[in-house]
Amino acid sequence: MTKPVLNRRQLNRATLARQWLLERVEVSPLEASEHLVGLQAQLPAPPFIGLWTRLRNFRHQELHHLLQQRKIVRATLMRATLHLVSAADYLRFRLALQPALTRSLQSFFRRGGDPAIQAAVVEEARSLLREGPATFAVLRQRLAERFPELEPAHIAYLVRMQLPLVQVPDQGAWGFSNNPHYATAFDWLREEGEPWPPEEGLRLLVRRYLAAFGPASLNDLQTWSGLTGLASLVRSLRTDLCCYRDEQGQELFDLPNQPLPPEDLPAPLRFLPEFDNLLLAHANRERVLPAAYRRAVLLPPGRVLPTILVDGFVAGTWSVQRQRGQHKLLITPFVSLAVGQRDELVAEGERLLAFLSPEAEAERAEVEILKPP
Repeated sequence: MTKPVLNRRQLNRATLARQWLLERVEVSPLEASEHLVGLQAQLPAPPFIGLWTRLRNFRHQELHHLLQQRKIVRATLMRATLHLVSAADYLRFRLALQPALTRSLQSFFRRGGDPAIQAAVVEEARSLLREGPATFAVLRQRLAERFPELEPAHIAYLVRMQLPLVQVPDQGAWGFSNNPHYATAFDWLREEGEPWPPEEGLRLLVRRYLAAFGPASLNDLQTWSGLTGLASLVRSLRTDLCCYRDEQGQELFDLPNQPLPPEDLPAPLRFLPEFDNLLLAHANRERVLPAAYRRAVLLPPGRVLPTILVDGFVAGTWSVQRQRGQHKLLITPFVSLAVGQRDELVAEGERLLAFLSPEAEAERAEVEILKPP
């Protein structure tokens, strides 16, 4: 049977609909974190901005409260990077994602190491953390004393990838300091239940990914998760999935009854934070990030700039400048904007600036649109 073909704009609108970027929704941050399968959290502030741009009336303290109540955690998960996820999702998915973390460790330290020594390092770190949460600076120092034959950087990365850990939230503006304390995850979340078996967690992870980012290819799924060898699992789920193709003939999978808006549906202007998963969830990112702008947004080593969406596609970057008590949102579009688009951009930018800097007085807050490069 011929599979329907979805063009780039159809994939764009479908993804925006799943990501709540066509219309803000009225759900809790906890529900949002699960629907989105986590929020990229390499830096503390972006998850707050990511929720602000997707939810109606989102307030900082809502997420702070969930972090303090251990209902949401910051931990290393997909692609071996930091995410904010619900405590329940951490327990569902952490063991399923372990192969991706192990592969990241092996690629970072290609020469490998003695498995017995590595296991001893992880167990020693677990023992140290039973005494209470500790910063990685403290952990690295104490483990280096115990294992002087290993490089401190190797010790730190080994522990991050092999020992399930969560960061302990503090009272900072965005929930975490630059030098956070760590705790062993399953102890921190003991009251939330037990971790799921990897096979069970992985099957759910595939479905949740498609609900948040579909329609998507096998390669998309593996790029987003950092896992490999998922072809047999996807084949086992085929009878429960819808199948499409993109314009290049790539097979795409989706859950039944998911939104596929028309390609000409208007898309409002949106601000995305650094590292937003919208730009990292597909092997082919052109459904949201035109190839011409890729190098202007994705910077080495692994940095993703904050961006603006115009008509659903990345069309510029933004930053906040704080100087002498003034707060200015600087927007750098990649193309010339129509008058209506500029007005919409300024209005949305003023709302973002008020969210980021609520202490700033109106006369000290400004949005400036720079000339396209």
